[in-house]
Amino acid sequence: MFSIFTTNEIIIQLASAQFGDEGVQGSATTTADGSATGEGQVSTGPFGDSFFPMLMLLLVGMIVFSFFGGRKQKKRRASMLDSLAKRDQVLTRGGVFGTIVEIKPDRIVLKVDESSNTRITVLRDSIEQVTAETTS
Repeated sequence: MFSIFTTNEIIIQLASAQFGDEGVQGSATTTADGSATGEGQVSTGPFGDSFFPMLMLLLVGMIVFSFFGGRKQKKRRASMLDSLAKRDQVLTRGGVFGTIVEIKPDRIVLKVDESSNTRITVLRDSIEQVTAETTS
């Protein structure tokens, strides 16, 4: 009636009595540095458990800031194009400097050479920046 249990069998019986059958399914092992690892343990990465949520938050933040930054630039460009007036000196996207002679709804006539009175017609959207404004 009396049986001799080894130390491991006693620990397994105590664990099953305390935690039920779930506590004894994994086998624990000891590593070289003395820390115990088992099949039931979940190892965490070097950044902890909150790495993925932090990464997603950073990604969402970058998308939001880039969206609002682009909107601000579009507003600034639209206001610059709306405020164009005759005799403003402008730079086109092609690198041509000229003075505005005539403004049409979708086109602008530029005077690019004073001596030969050379004029070119460009789209309103091709104006890159106003280089100098002259007051009338």
